[in-house]
Amino acid sequence: MSEEITDAASTNGAAEVDPSQIDANELARNMALATDEQLAELMAGPMRGQILAEIFRRMAEHFRADSARDTDAVIHWRIGGRPDDDYDRYETVIANGACDAHEGYEQEEARVTFTIGGADFLRLVTGNAAGPMLFMSGKLKIKGDLMFAASAASLFTIPKG
Repeated sequence: MSEEITDAASTNGAAEVDPSQIDANELARNMALATDEQLAELMAGPMRGQILAEIFRRMAEHFRADSARDTDAVIHWRIGGRPDDDYDRYETVIANGACDAHEGYEQEEARVTFTIGGADFLRLVTGNAAGPMLFMSGKLKIKGDLMFAASAASLFTIPKG
């Protein structure tokens, strides 16, 4: 993992690294080099909220409207690995060729809900873990439309490590 991310993860100074300044492909390379323990520590630390907020903010930038066509879907995310054993909840809404991702659930019903640990989530969104493999190993739980879940990643440009 990059020195600045590991330094920030091992201190209480969450402001030491600004996640919005990290290139997506650089982040993907760093996640590929990180151990599961380092990622778990990062996602249990003071930068967790900033990291998740930045990932979901960038979803709209990485959205492939050409692949979405007539897709309308609400995706709920439950991301574990918090120190209090609860989940962070985020929602991705795909409608009218656009994508909006934000914290919390505004829509009651979701087409699919993904439940995943924090470290595995980082690996998934940086292209360092395949959703089907995480699902088969029990690290990714899926509730709802499994066919849509299998194709959801194709709606986004996944960074390359």
